[in-house]
Amino acid sequence: MTGSNIYRTLGLLGTVAMLAPASAEGPIGTVTRGTYVCELPGDASKQAGILQPKAGFTIQSSSRYAAPQGKGTYLRRGNMLIMSTGPRRGERYQVASKGLVRRTEPGAPSRLRCIHTAK
Repeated sequence: MTGSNIYRTLGLLGTVAMLAPASAEGPIGTVTRGTYVCELPGDASKQAGILQPKAGFTIQSSSRYAAPQGKGTYLRRGNMLIMSTGPRRGERYQVASKGLVRRTEPGAPSRLRCIHTAK
């Protein structure tokens, strides 16, 4: 390789590294199988949570999910759950604990939380 080709290759590798999402780092894993019921925080004087039926989903075998809108696949990297195909493609959730995920908007958790309820 000539000197200029090496610099072009290094520049390309640097660009690819910058495009990789920092929030999707960590070991690849799966999420506990079963139904996740999603809700928004409620009001202390009324309900603790306000159910969001269309936001819920079921984690099936391997890395597959089913939602009211259809089926798809997901990827778990570290504490991030990313819906990678299907009707929820692009949605991201932060895995807060074994049975709790929080939807994220660009860079920050949103108010929507999803709780594992059954297998």
